[in-house]
Amino acid sequence: MSLSPQAATNVARVLAEALPYIQRFRDRTVVIKYGGNAMVDAELKESFARDVVLMKTVGINPVVVHGGGPQIGELLQRLGKESRFISGMRVTDAETMDVVEMVLGGLVNKEIVNLINRHGGSAVGLTGKDGDLIRARRMQIANTEADAVNESIDIGHVGEVESIDVSVVDMLVKGDFIPVIAPIGVGDDGHSYNINADLVAGKVAEVLEAEKLILLTNTKGLLSKEGELLTGLSTGRVDELIADGTIHGGMLPKINCALEAVRGGVTSSHIIDGRVKHAVMVELFTDEGIGTLIR
Repeated sequence: MSLSPQAATNVARVLAEALPYIQRFRDRTVVIKYGGNAMVDAELKESFARDVVLMKTVGINPVVVHGGGPQIGELLQRLGKESRFISGMRVTDAETMDVVEMVLGGLVNKEIVNLINRHGGSAVGLTGKDGDLIRARRMQIANTEADAVNESIDIGHVGEVESIDVSVVDMLVKGDFIPVIAPIGVGDDGHSYNINADLVAGKVAEVLEAEKLILLTNTKGLLSKEGELLTGLSTGRVDELIADGTIHGGMLPKINCALEAVRGGVTSSHIIDGRVKHAVMVELFTDEGIGTLIR
C-alpha cells in the first residue's frame, strides 16, 4: 500500500529535519542513562532499542548506562529480604550486594544487550569490574540527627565514582559495538559497590568527552513553578533555579549530575521523558526535542 501524498510529505519533512542533526553528530559519542518506565514497559523497551541501533547505524556512538532499582527490590522481596533506604540510598550489606550484582550485571544488563542485538545492533554488556572501568569508594551518608554532629552512616556496599578508565569502552566503540554498562564499581579493598546510574553516566560522559549526556526519567523534564517545561538552560540559569527552590527534591540529584557533566566538558545534557516512545530519537533529531536541555 502506497502512502497518501500528505503522509509522504510528512515522512519527507521528518527525514529532512533529521539530516542536519545526523551530519552534526556523526562520529560523536552520546551517553544515555537508561532507566524508569522505559526499562519496564514492553513497547518502550523496543522503541529504546531501535533508537540506539538507529544512532549507531547513522554513525553516532551510543554508550548505554542502565539502572535497575525496581528489579533489585523485586528479587529481594522474592527472597524474603527487606529493602531499607537511608537518604534515598539502598542499604546494601554483603548479601544484598550479591543480589545487586546478579540483577544489574546479569539479568538486566543481558536483557538490554539482547534487546539491542535483536534489533540489528551489536551490543556488549559490561560492569565496572570489566577492564577496571569503574573504581569506587565507599559512600558515607551524613547523620542528620541533632546529637550526631560530624558523624556519618555506613550504608554498606554503596559507592561513589573514584575514577573511570574508558579503555575498554573505547575499544568496543572502535570495533562498532554498543557498550551497555551496569553501574557496579570495585574499591581498593576489592569489594563491589553499587553506584547510582546517573552518576556513572555523567562521569563516563565526561571522560569520553561526549557530545551529549541523555538522562531518561519518568517526568517531562525540568518544570517551572507553574508546571511549564524549561529547556535551553545555561549552567548559570540552572544555578538560579536551584537557589530559588524551583529545582528541589528528587530532581535535584539529576540536575546536579547533568550540570556537573556540562561543566566537565560534555557539550550538552538532556533530561527527557522516557515514557514517550522513541524519546531519544525525538530529542536528538528534531528541532523541538522532548525535554530539558542544559548547555
